[in-house]
Amino acid sequence: MSQIDAKDALLDAALMHVAFDGWTEVTFEAAIVDAEVNPVVAKALCPRGAVDLAVAYHKRGDQQMLERFASEDLSALRYSEKVAALVRFRLQACDDKEAVRRGSTLFALPQYAGTGAELIWGTCDAIWNALGDSSDDVNWYTKRMTLSAVYGSTVLYWLGDESEAQTATWEFLDRRIDNVMQFEKAKAQFRASPFGKLMSGPLEVLGRVRAPQSRDDLPGQTRQ
Repeated sequence: MSQIDAKDALLDAALMHVAFDGWTEVTFEAAIVDAEVNPVVAKALCPRGAVDLAVAYHKRGDQQMLERFASEDLSALRYSEKVAALVRFRLQACDDKEAVRRGSTLFALPQYAGTGAELIWGTCDAIWNALGDSSDDVNWYTKRMTLSAVYGSTVLYWLGDESEAQTATWEFLDRRIDNVMQFEKAKAQFRASPFGKLMSGPLEVLGRVRAPQSRDDLPGQTRQ
């Protein structure tokens, strides 16, 4: 069994226990037994135990979102509608709400909050990249920060949504996307206003901010 197969087997086995025991050491130990993976190999693949399996579960959802995006024809949609569609694909990739709920609780803990923020950022980065985002300045950051806020709030709403076919969640998502578009419109109006033109000098420094050249290049750098 390859390392990838072993980790997938551990994750699949863990999902049978998460609803009862959360992303905990109890779940991790049960997954090792159920998946029949050597404990030494399991701990080498997941040094943080179930925490690393929770990370793998999130990233699996990102991959499923991208695969669905590649198979769908969204050409007739407006750009904002494509963003909403990808967020919807991402949530629909989660077939176990309790696993997501338990993960949200886990990544709210202080020691794992940084990991949780990184995962949400990674999801939003994947969405913008899938849509062909070519920004290489401060907009690279603001797009991902804004979408992270939209995605995070939509996940929380979705976790409590009991409407048929999650229609309430999708309406909530559309409202949040509309809010973002209104904000972008307001930004453009500000730049065109007399005060915005007056502030163009002080704000020029933002034009020197560069998008990271790689994931190891965060949080970016300024042009020399």
